[in-house]
Amino acid sequence: MTEKIGRVSLNLDYYDGEDRYSDGDVEEELLEIVKNHVPAQFPEIIRREGKWPVMYHLSQQRENIIDWYPMRKDARVLEVGAGCGAITGALTRKAGSVVANDLSKRRSTINAWRNREAENLELMVGNFNMVAENIKLKFDYITLIGVFEYAESYIQEKDPYAVFLNKINGLLAENGEILMAIENRLGLKYFAGCVEDHKGRAFEGIEGYPSTAGVRTFSKAELEQILRRCGFEEYEFFYPYPDYKFPTVIYSEECPPKKGELMNNIRNFDAHRYVLFDEGKAFDTIIESGYFPIFSNSFFVRIRKRG
Repeated sequence: MTEKIGRVSLNLDYYDGEDRYSDGDVEEELLEIVKNHVPAQFPEIIRREGKWPVMYHLSQQRENIIDWYPMRKDARVLEVGAGCGAITGALTRKAGSVVANDLSKRRSTINAWRNREAENLELMVGNFNMVAENIKLKFDYITLIGVFEYAESYIQEKDPYAVFLNKINGLLAENGEILMAIENRLGLKYFAGCVEDHKGRAFEGIEGYPSTAGVRTFSKAELEQILRRCGFEEYEFFYPYPDYKFPTVIYSEECPPKKGELMNNIRNFDAHRYVLFDEGKAFDTIIESGYFPIFSNSFFVRIRKRG
């Protein structure tokens, strides 16, 4: 069954009737906002509401994680874990066609309303595993923005992260790319006192997730090990700053940060944090030592299709 919201198709063929992932009642508020306002009005609404979920889901700064990346105008894109559409609009402006998948009908409905003028967008609601088994298209780009860390929760196999990447690889067209954004569990902000993003506990990732199941992030070395284990040979790391959620700069191996540049370090808008040391000064030391890639708060990884 397919519904139309504006020019957007909402495909419900794989939806089982239950939203298992939600931010709660605030999603109804978000739906009313996107129904009755245009994106140009979102900054004022964010300022007025003063709520983390409203800022997180509606801030146009979220699009910075993908806006900079060059895509062909005729490219086909699959967005996995599209949520309320924080980057979906950017993808529809950059590519020829976008299929955005999310488990939640309510979140997908929010996405459809905020992007209702997009003629090149189809939203597929349902478990990604079922969608992946039935989708016939091959994609030039598949985005995993804040998604890869949850593989353990919906793939019940021995090596869920490798299984997930192998599924994604099978959906890529020739020369296609996976675009992944994820927190670094050894990011400097976590040593400095920010709580772990998914569990809200200080030092949880640094200590190896002793009280966490179903979600985990990785260091650069750990991600590289997973990629090599899956047979991916061509990949490139980039470094969103301050993090991938609200990036203002994207650094690379060829263009790393310079001493004195990393001074926007007050994170954890949604939770209390410790302030154990001056992160700006610590970043300067790390930059001078050549270790910034190890301690970057987040990663953006471009992964070329495995043959």
